[in-house]
Amino acid sequence: MVLPPEGITLSDITHLTTVLLKSGADIHEVNTIRKHVDMIKGGGLARMTYPAHMETLILSDVLGDQISMIASGPTAIDETTYDDSLEIIQKYKIENEIPKSIIDHLKKGMRGDLQETVKSGDKVMSKISNNIIGSLITAINSAENAAKKLGYNTDVLSTKLVGEAREVGKVFGSILANMVEGEKFIKKPACVIAGGETTVTISGNGKGGRNQELALGAVGQIDKLHDCCLITIATDGEDGPPEAAHKVNVEGTINLLRLGVELAQWQGNPVKPKSTA
Repeated sequence: MVLPPEGITLSDITHLTTVLLKSGADIHEVNTIRKHVDMIKGGGLARMTYPAHMETLILSDVLGDQISMIASGPTAIDETTYDDSLEIIQKYKIENEIPKSIIDHLKKGMRGDLQETVKSGDKVMSKISNNIIGSLITAINSAENAAKKLGYNTDVLSTKLVGEAREVGKVFGSILANMVEGEKFIKKPACVIAGGETTVTISGNGKGGRNQELALGAVGQIDKLHDCCLITIATDGEDGPPEAAHKVNVEGTINLLRLGVELAQWQGNPVKPKSTA
């Protein structure tokens, strides 16, 4: 749900989101700014519907299930400010890449010329009940149960995975290599599961995609391994700007590398393979 305030267009907000994701900003930073350039987010929907009572059923795609950050908290209190939003933009040095309408709006808010997002103690929250009905933990538990039914020995490594996707990929590649080469870590057949929110810092003309980036990051560690697979999945159905929502990695990616694609060129900035003719 999006409702831009006066002076800001939907395309402005779309461009803002693209710039933030390319900068490497995490989901909390992205949503802090989103809440201050949208009339629905940051408790805005609760404000619009007051005094009606509202039951909100929430599917969380945010690490830690912080309600104010899930979908930018349309029915939740928000402790972030216009000042915080501008500080994030300054942190990543992206002011010149963001539409002027958004920068002007945030500066008006910082001066106190615009209403802040809904804060703790606001009467509109007395009519709101927020309920998380699905989350990362739900997905991880379901994946583990499914793997056990298929006969795998399972282990959940982490439910709070963060970091640059390419670096996390190297770690998972190393873990997979250890699993293939021995059973000290976990007895075969084995399925190791982890979840979280990695980030991708994009360079050049790359589109990003944390699942694809993580898969590529693992290639150097899992080349020449057999009888194994690394699967990266986006629970919200998309992998950022790219259309793919998942990446199954081993032979397909490695074969591309053997055609002459340099791994460093693919990460953050995909290129076409060199001709082998």
